[in-house]
Amino acid sequence: MAKHKIRINNYFLNFFIGLIAGVIIGSVLACTLISYRIDAFYEKIAFLENTILEKNAKLDNLEKSINSNKFILKDIEVVLLFDEDDIDHLEIIHIEKTVKEKYSILLGIEVKSIDPDIITLIVDKRILKMNGKEIQLHINKLKLTEVLKLWIDVEIY
Repeated sequence: MAKHKIRINNYFLNFFIGLIAGVIIGSVLACTLISYRIDAFYEKIAFLENTILEKNAKLDNLEKSINSNKFILKDIEVVLLFDEDDIDHLEIIHIEKTVKEKYSILLGIEVKSIDPDIITLIVDKRILKMNGKEIQLHINKLKLTEVLKLWIDVEIY
């Protein structure tokens, strides 16, 4: 009779250990999947906030110059040239946001009055610090029409 009680106790013990292990493994997997989704949503929110700020700045400057028939700067585009292994998506968004903020004061200004040499000095050799990295920006190429297009080399130190 004692052997049966020990055997029954072992079955209950194994059942409860398995149940507890299953709950722990399930909760770890659920937390992992949820944290991945939260990170993806965080990236999307950061991108959309950047887009909203950019559109608002563009709208404000274009409203100021709406009555003039001059050739004005309407948009800013940034093309980053970098090694894909060094920079993640959030850092790219932050760099683009920082560069566009620096040039947002030029929106709505007549293109003839903008000096390309001074434009390159605004961001060229600028160092950004984020996530423990130092990122230096170098202007590679500049195209100034109704759209200011900048090609920027990104170096990580």
